[in-house]
Amino acid sequence: MKFSASFGSYPRAQNVTWKSTNFKTILTWEPKPSAEYSYTVEFSLLSGDKQRNRHCIRSSATWCDLSSSLTDIQSCYTADVLSEPPPGEPSDLIEFPHTSSPRFCPYKDTDIGKPDFKLEVSADKKKTILYVNDPLTTVFENGHQLNIRDIFSDQLQYRVTYRKNKSTGKKVYNSKTNVIELTDLDRGESYCFNVQAYIPSRSTDKQLGELSHTQCSKDDNKSIFDVYSVGVIAPAIFLILLLIGLIIAVTVICCKRRKKALKSAKEALPLRDV
Repeated sequence: MKFSASFGSYPRAQNVTWKSTNFKTILTWEPKPSAEYSYTVEFSLLSGDKQRNRHCIRSSATWCDLSSSLTDIQSCYTADVLSEPPPGEPSDLIEFPHTSSPRFCPYKDTDIGKPDFKLEVSADKKKTILYVNDPLTTVFENGHQLNIRDIFSDQLQYRVTYRKNKSTGKKVYNSKTNVIELTDLDRGESYCFNVQAYIPSRSTDKQLGELSHTQCSKDDNKSIFDVYSVGVIAPAIFLILLLIGLIIAVTVICCKRRKKALKSAKEALPLRDV
């Protein structure tokens, strides 16, 4: 079916959504256009002039990367996805069908990705220390790539969720620094840790970032069954039992031979005269 541009019958975009992590911000929508039409994205500050990203003009894509276009991360933006003719095809329409996005405020709405951290236990086993790396963002300032600490400053905290290894009971600790010391842990026990960004000034649904990968400390009180698998322990026990059996067998054989030799020696002695 061929769409008639003169009647503005290009299908409107649907499900226009912002997806943003660490200020990497993508506008997405549906459906994939046919060869008869394309999409153009216009964005603006609230009550501001509309602008276009040159990579998102009369495109067949259903996404547009606006990370570098939303330069004022403290402000809020809206975007329109226009349904237009394919590239190079003229149209008599002055205004094309469009669908508006929800409002998006980068500073308040971008998700914070999972941080990396290094785990260290002190030599005396009294402290467990977590060294957290601030995730990088797509924001640059004077040629320098900013991390989330550069942007959120003292508003940024880290939430540590930890538990004893193989236990389901969890505890939570909030830290305002990247070096997190935990001193209430049982010495020698193995603990597992997750870290995530925590920004209390945000709305409740945006306060917590993505959970990091789990890291566990070593268990100094591990039994042999914790250290080695059954597949390793069973052959080892078999070999030990086999060795013990061989030792017993050799000992028994040696004793029998010794007794036999003593008996033969006695029989070989001449009878005494009466």
